[in-house]
Amino acid sequence: MDKHNQSRVTEFLLLGMTGSPFGVRIFLFVLFLVTYIITLIGNLLIIVLISTISQLHSPMYLFLRNLSVCEILITTVIVPLLLHVLLAEKSLISVSYCFFQYYVMSAALVTECFLLSVMSYDRYLAICNPLRYFSLMNHKLCHQLGFSCWLSGSVTAVMTIVPICTLQFCGHNILDHFFCELSPLLELSCSDTKAVVIEVCVLSAPILFCPFALIFSTYMCIILTILRMPSATSRQKAFSTCSSHLAIVAMYFGTLVIVYVVPSKGYSFNANKFLSLLYSVVTPLLNPVIYSLRNQEIRVALKKMLCDMKQWAHI
Repeated sequence: MDKHNQSRVTEFLLLGMTGSPFGVRIFLFVLFLVTYIITLIGNLLIIVLISTISQLHSPMYLFLRNLSVCEILITTVIVPLLLHVLLAEKSLISVSYCFFQYYVMSAALVTECFLLSVMSYDRYLAICNPLRYFSLMNHKLCHQLGFSCWLSGSVTAVMTIVPICTLQFCGHNILDHFFCELSPLLELSCSDTKAVVIEVCVLSAPILFCPFALIFSTYMCIILTILRMPSATSRQKAFSTCSSHLAIVAMYFGTLVIVYVVPSKGYSFNANKFLSLLYSVVTPLLNPVIYSLRNQEIRVALKKMLCDMKQWAHI
């Protein structure tokens, strides 16, 4: 059929897990709903603690606050629609909202990549140059770095979404996914998508590997510095200050590499859906869990806030 004779698509039909038993979809609905609630509470709690407790106004925690904002954006733009698709089995989504969802998700993902690299540089200065740390990583530089991460994420997302918006979608409108992921979205286009794929790859490669290279090099320096410390107590204390960040980095970049870098030929769409859920649902949940369970200062700040709330309740 001639592409020009096909009607232009204004809505996509998200399939989600069409064909799965109703009981399975209800189980997943409850699971993702609970996960979403815990994710929101955990990340909002980190934001409130860092914003209100003066002991947490150090650069590392200011970057962590930005990271929690990214996690909330990623999960909020995806999970509510995911829940609706599971409950209704199918769901219509406008093309414009689909592009908006992809833009917000891309901007937050790229911002998080840069934030994680900035956080690794912060840990490098704190461990390898402790005497100059506060003069090098002052609050002005901290806010400038945070703003630069958000600006880079937004600009990169614009550069990605603009060519996608120029694509034509006609005839077929069934999107076999939970949300507007790039690969199934390009499958629906009746335009030539080769240029878009090349542009996305050209942008994605440095965004993934440059921050990862910076993180890898800084942590090599950190590990060498820790190994040269005279006492086991000093080594353990130094490593504990960066272990939570290292866990988040391994989980986050590992997931993105699997989804966007490892060749996907041979993957079913169901496998692609599962892998996409790792960075959109699982990672935002584990971020506050890892930092709250492994970070002594966060736990102390939480106890302080709870004590203050009890005192206010008795007044």
